[in-house]
Amino acid sequence: MTYDYVCTACAHVWEAEQRISADPLKDCPNCHNDTAKRQISGGQGFILKGGGWYSDLYSSAKPTSGSTEPAKESKPEKAASPCASGACGTSACPAASAS
Repeated sequence: MTYDYVCTACAHVWEAEQRISADPLKDCPNCHNDTAKRQISGGQGFILKGGGWYSDLYSSAKPTSGSTEPAKESKPEKAASPCASGACGTSACPAASAS
């Protein structure tokens, strides 16, 4: 993580790359006094990289091969009735009542 520092003795300002768990620096690289202070910075913000996210933070659908548009959801087809010929012999069968 990058932190901003300022020296309270000579007003030198610099950035230092450190781990979050690391202690703040104390020595100023300009005047070599123990007067360096870590500054609170605004940060870089939250950025989602890659092609899988819209700016509204919703995941995009995976495009089909050769297409740049999101894939459309397909509806499952209804299965045909197993007794389409009316051979089941039940009174509730639409094919049996039609004949």
